[in-house]
Amino acid sequence: MNDDPSKRRLGRGLAALIGEMDQPLTAAPGRSAISADRKVPIELISRNPKNPRKNFSEEELQDLASSIRQHGIVQPVVVRTVGDSKYEIIAGERRWRAAQLAGLVEIPVIIRDVDDRTALELAIVENVQRADLNPVEEAMGYEQLIAEHGYTQNDLGEIIGKSRSHVANSLRLLKLPDPVRQMLFDGSLSAGHARALIPTSDPVALAKTIVNKGLSVRDAERLAQNDIKAQSNPAGSEPKTPEKDADTMALERDLSNRLGLQVKVSHNGEGGRLMIAYKSLEQLEQICRLLERV
Repeated sequence: MNDDPSKRRLGRGLAALIGEMDQPLTAAPGRSAISADRKVPIELISRNPKNPRKNFSEEELQDLASSIRQHGIVQPVVVRTVGDSKYEIIAGERRWRAAQLAGLVEIPVIIRDVDDRTALELAIVENVQRADLNPVEEAMGYEQLIAEHGYTQNDLGEIIGKSRSHVANSLRLLKLPDPVRQMLFDGSLSAGHARALIPTSDPVALAKTIVNKGLSVRDAERLAQNDIKAQSNPAGSEPKTPEKDADTMALERDLSNRLGLQVKVSHNGEGGRLMIAYKSLEQLEQICRLLERV
C-alpha cells in the first residue's frame, strides 16, 4: 500500500539501521566521502530539540563523565550538519552531555547527511534498542513520526522491530492525563499499570492508589475493572449484562493488548462469540493478515 521508498527501506530492520549509523562510511562511486571519526569542538554541537529522550539521570551522567575522563569517548557521537560548520546530534546526546561535564573541548563524531524525518527515526531506533526511553518518551516519539511525517503504525513497528500492537499500546498511553503520564515519566508507574487505567473514570486517583499501595499490574487491572463495572452499573440500577468471570476478563485484556484492538468474549453454553472491534480499514487489514497466518 505504501510506495514511498524512504519507508520501504524500514524493512531492513533495527540492527541494520543501527549498524550502518554507528559505522564510518567510505566514499561510494559518484559521491563524495562522508566525514567519519572527526573530532569537532563541543560548542559547535547542539542537541536535537525533537529527540524523544528528555530524561537524563544526573547520577548516571556523572558516572559516565568519570569514565570519559579516564578512557575518553569510546563510541563517537552521530551528528548531521545544520549550518556553517555546526552540527546537530542524531544519536549520542548522553555521551555529549557527559563529555561537557568531563570538561572535554572536542569530541569524536560520525557525520550523516540525513533529513529531519530520518534523524528522528534514527534517534528513536537507537533509544528503543538501548532501552533509554521511558514509556511516555517512546509514545511521544511515535506520535511525532505519525503527525509530522505520515508514518502508519505498521511502519513504526518495522522501524523498531516490534509488533504493530506494541506501537498501538504505546500510543494509547498518551490518552492518560498529565499527572499519570508524569508518574510514568518518573518510573513510579509502569506501562502495564497505566494501560489498565485508560478506560477508567478517574485515572489520577486510581494511579495514586496503585503507587501508594504498591499494587501489582494484575491488582491494578482488577481495580480498573471494578471502576469500569461501577460506571456501567451505578448503585441501585440493574446490571445490563451478566457479569463475566475473572478468567474471561483476563483473556479479553490479554487479547486486546496483543492486538492493540478492543476484544470481547461471550460464552453461550459450550460455544460463544469472539468480537474484535476495528476503527479503520488499516486495522481491518491487520486483522485479516493475522487470520491468514492461522
